[in-house]
Amino acid sequence: MSSTAEKLVFTNGCFDLLHPGHVDLLARCRRLGDRLVVGLNSDDSIRRIKGPTRPFMSQEERRAMLLALRSVDEVIVFDEPTPLALIERVRPDVLVKGGDWALDKIVGADEVLARGGELLSLPLLPGLSTTRIVERILNANSHHAWRRAS
Repeated sequence: MSSTAEKLVFTNGCFDLLHPGHVDLLARCRRLGDRLVVGLNSDDSIRRIKGPTRPFMSQEERRAMLLALRSVDEVIVFDEPTPLALIERVRPDVLVKGGDWALDKIVGADEVLARGGELLSLPLLPGLSTTRIVERILNANSHHAWRRAS
């Protein structure tokens, strides 16, 4: 757990296109403790996970946007396939992921629980994801291209 008396909350992700679902989740994470640390996948790690067309925004841009949120106290970029080493280094009191993660699949859960910490999978706002936003943009783009051609 964190070395001070403050309650440290940790979550992680790509945060490729910051949207209201992210903002909501991060605000709820922050209310669980005194400080919120966000582990941010590096550009290279996102390419390994999501393919060569991602990320849409660089890790520096994504980090700056996250730090602009009132709820986020610190953002640490990690390049490993999972945030396990970062979680072991940060030693959060509360480990949080979005509700699309089953508790038994959350990386770092065993380590946090073994120290007496909490593990949470918070419900997500329905219908909000980077994938859906990209699909809407592509659909709108193809619709407009068709209208211009006709």
